[in-house]
Amino acid sequence: MNIGIDKYSGFCFGVVYAIQMAEEELERSGELFCLGDIVHNNVEVERLKSRGLITIDHEKFRKLKDCKVLIRAHGEPPDTYRIALQNNIELIDTSCPVVLKLQNKIKMGFDEIMKDNGQIVIYGREGHAEVNALVGQTNGKGIVISDLSDIDKIDFSRPVNIFSQTTQSTTGYHRITDEIKKRYKDKSMVITNDTICRQVANRNRQLHEFVKKHDIVIFVSGAKSSNGKMLYNVCKDKNPNTYFVSDIDGIRKEWFANAKSAGICGATSTPMWLMEKIADEVKKTSVK
Repeated sequence: MNIGIDKYSGFCFGVVYAIQMAEEELERSGELFCLGDIVHNNVEVERLKSRGLITIDHEKFRKLKDCKVLIRAHGEPPDTYRIALQNNIELIDTSCPVVLKLQNKIKMGFDEIMKDNGQIVIYGREGHAEVNALVGQTNGKGIVISDLSDIDKIDFSRPVNIFSQTTQSTTGYHRITDEIKKRYKDKSMVITNDTICRQVANRNRQLHEFVKKHDIVIFVSGAKSSNGKMLYNVCKDKNPNTYFVSDIDGIRKEWFANAKSAGICGATSTPMWLMEKIADEVKKTSVK
């Protein structure tokens, strides 16, 4: 069995930085709070938990005082920073610079379009941490569109300025914006902004080439990862023999019955060490 790991898979630079900062603080103090899962990968979260990282939610955060809290790469809404100031919480802010730039764009876009009684639309997953932070830049007035069925949330008599969660599919984004434009007679009432991270967007083409080289593909990702679900579907579309796993216990021997090669790839929230672990398990499983 020929087994290959996609060299472009693994943590994006924003996640690498967040984990690096967490590990440095844990090395110094042995304990650190993190607002939400530092990355949408349960195996990596457990690894850092064993080193002293304590994951908290916003309710717990509001009750903390005089401590350090890590802000993950997804970013946070303005209210989080206000609470930290009030409660003397030192923030280790590892918000991804791409996300911070998008937050600023949405804040300026919101201030501008409100002058014309307009709307901010965000293409993304409802409830996702990054999306919550983006909606926070609009005083909670941003309209989240996850798919075409959500488009009727928009008031088509008012102008719109459309943005995207950084980890969404470019194909999905253009499908949404094209449909929104169709609903307007006056196209000048629609402003579009392709704010998808290019590191994420470029993965589609890279994965298309990678999965074509293998009989089967094992896609490694945490179940909570929005990016993971999107990229898994990219792989599945080009190679139907693609399987989603979060750890070695998800691997099934029957997948390898007629396969001569297996490709291992993953999301921007999947650590390389986990893909290597999966590759080792595939090697053992395929020869049993």
